[in-house]
Order: sequence, then C-alpha cells, then structure tokens
Amino acid sequence: MKCTYCGADIPEEQLVCPRCGREVQIVPDYNPLDEVLTAHVKGALDKTMSLEENRKNGSADSNRRRDYTGRQNYTGRQNYTGRQDRGMTGRSRSATGRTQGRTTGHTRTSRMDDRTRSLSSTRSLSREEQAARKRKAEKKRERAKKKRLRLLLILGILLILTVAGGILIYQNSYSGQLRQGYQALEAGNYDDALARFQRAVSRDEERPEAYTGMSQVYIEQDNLDQAEQVFLDALEGQDSNTELYRAAITFYLDTSQEQKVSELLENCSSDRVLRELAQYVSEPPEFSLDEDEVYEDVQALELTGSGTAIYYTTDGSEPDTSSTKYTEPITLNEETTVVKAISVNEEGIPSVTVEKTFQIEFPAIAAPNVTPSTGQYSTSQTIEVEQLEDYEIRYTTDGTMPDSGSELYTGPIDMPEGSTVFTFVYIDKSGRVSQSTTRSYELVY
Repeated sequence: MKCTYCGADIPEEQLVCPRCGREVQIVPDYNPLDEVLTAHVKGALDKTMSLEENRKNGSADSNRRRDYTGRQNYTGRQNYTGRQDRGMTGRSRSATGRTQGRTTGHTRTSRMDDRTRSLSSTRSLSREEQAARKRKAEKKRERAKKKRLRLLLILGILLILTVAGGILIYQNSYSGQLRQGYQALEAGNYDDALARFQRAVSRDEERPEAYTGMSQVYIEQDNLDQAEQVFLDALEGQDSNTELYRAAITFYLDTSQEQKVSELLENCSSDRVLRELAQYVSEPPEFSLDEDEVYEDVQALELTGSGTAIYYTTDGSEPDTSSTKYTEPITLNEETTVVKAISVNEEGIPSVTVEKTFQIEFPAIAAPNVTPSTGQYSTSQTIEVEQLEDYEIRYTTDGTMPDSGSELYTGPIDMPEGSTVFTFVYIDKSGRVSQSTTRSYELVY
C-alpha cells in the first residue's frame, strides 16, 4: 500500500505513514488520473479505428481531391490573379489541415498507447516493488525485534546485576549489618547478633544504633554491667558525641538506673554535649554549713537546690527517692554526723550524691565544786555544790556515774552517818554532762 500523500510504501499492519506520519485511508484510494487516462486511451483507440475506416472508404475521393488541388495549385501558380491564389491557398490549407489532423491523431494515439503500456507496466512494477519492499520491511522489523529483545535481555541482566550488587553492598553496609543484627537478636542468635553489631561499629563507630544493639544483646542475657560497659568503652574516645551520650542515657532510663545518668554527665568535658542534653542534667544540692569547721554547739543544716525535690540520709546509706525528703533544716547535735543528699530534676533524674561530714564538739564543762572535801568527820557536816546558770546538778551515793535520771541536787545535803561516797555532775538543757566530782565521807560520833 502506498501513501496517498507522499507515495511512500506502508506495511499492511500499519495505519500511519512511516514517512509523513499521516493516517492511512482504509477505503482504497481513488485516483482520478487513472480514470482520465483510461477514458483518453479508449477514446483515442475508437477514433483511430474510425479514421482508419474512413481512410479506406474515402481513399479515391481523397486522391481526386489531391489531384484536383494539385492541378488547381499548378493553375494557380500559372495564373497570378489574386482571387485564384486566395481560393487555391484556402483549399490547400484545408487539405493540409486534414492531413496534419490525421497525422496528429496517429501520433496522439501512439502516445496514448505508450502511456497506457507505461502505466500498466508501472502498475505491475509497483506491485512487485511493493511486495519486495514489504518483504524487506518484514525482515527489517524482524531484525529490529531481535535487536530489541537483545537490548531488553542486556538491560535485564544489567538490572539484575545492579540489584544484586546493591543488595550485596547494602548487606555489608552499616545499615545492612545493623538490620541483620536485630534479626539475629530477635531470633535469639546472640553470638551472631553481637558479631553483626560489631561489624556495623567497624563501618561507622560514631553512630549509636550498633552500640544500642550490642547492649540489648547483653540485656537479653541479664548482664547489665556488660551492657553498660559497651557505652562507657565507646565514650572513652568520643567525649563530644552527643548522640552516643543520648543512647547511653536511654539505656539507663530503660533499665531503671536513673541515678547513673548524672554520673555519666558529670564525667563529660564537652560543654556542647551538656548544653544539648541539658534536660538530663540535674544539679546537686548545696549545704549551708562548711564541713571543714568544727562547731561548738548545736547546728541547723539547710539544703538548697534547683531541682523539684531533695532527699537525704544521716545514717551513711546512699539516698534515693525513697529516702527522707528534705522539708526543714537538719539539726546536728554534739557528735560526728555524715549527711548525704541528692536533688531530683523535672525529668526525674537524680543528681550525683553530695556527702559531707559535720563535727560538733561542745566545750568541756568543769566538774562541780563540792565542799567539804573528802575525809573523816566527828561532827555533823553540810555538803554543798556550787550552782551554775542553765545547768542542773545530779548525784549518786553508790559510786556510779550520775545521769539525767539521777538524784537532783536542790540545796545543801546533810552528811549521813557512816561512810558515804558522793558523785556530782552538771547537766545542761541539751543533756550534755560535765566531768564528775567524787567525795568520800565518813562521819563518826
């Protein structure tokens, strides 16, 4: 099939011309030239046959006319009158025209025959050429199809190789090892999981996810100490790695070891890390008394801090949120007192423990002044003790040391008959006891 617009060959299965891109007409093309040429050829043939018959039938008349014309022409040439010349010339032109018409008719007929034969030949050659071109187009399409198949095959192989290479690269990357590590951890393959996480660390030692995975392996094995050590070892060379600190803090919070968060941050020397993790920083409480000073009387210790609550102990134990909550000053008496305290921030993170020791030593109180002195007496005597303000006097008569429950001295005592041992002490309002004074009396009449 040929394109009606540009004349290009169009394969039968195509609906668009490959040269000009116009749609192919499904109804066969109508070529007015073919119809015109056919009509001309037919008319020429009919006219030729008619002329041939007329020529045969009127050949004698024609000859006579030619002779007559010749004679007239000859006569005309002999007679030089204008009328004869014009008359003969007109008849001569008419005869000549008829002759030329017959010649032209034969020539036109011949040309039409040649054109018809040429058209028929052209049509025949065109059909053969179309068939050849169709076969050629079929082969071309087959070659193109095979080429496309080869190209698709090559592209498919390249795609498979690319995907396989990408998968291999991913599996050996940090993310790939991390993913396989968690898969092994979920399956309970702790050794394989630990090895995967360690390989991930070797790919990128700054990212925290692999360390978290390693700690989870030890958590699953109930080894919190080793799980903690994973982060401590990693932070030794990465003191400014905020995300690694964050992962360690998350580990402490998940394992209910909040008190270790402040210990971790206390050892951090990076101001940037402390700023970025400020929400986890818990400042310890401050003490109102200086532990380097020795106090001579009872003291009231005050604790202050920036957190939401303060907890303390005075028995030497470590404080936590279950210890005594600070609400009022702590009274320190005459003794050595160890006070430990923590402050808890809004995130529930306890600060590091602050421990201070306070020494309270009251000045020594002189022993009571007692009269008379020790000895034997033969006359009745009165025993007197010097009184001191804010002190009471206690005594015993059996040789034991007096205390706050012993006999109260209120005034002079009559010396009893026989041998008696008196012991006297001062006791202040806080219960402090002075040194003692002992007197041994023997009254014999």
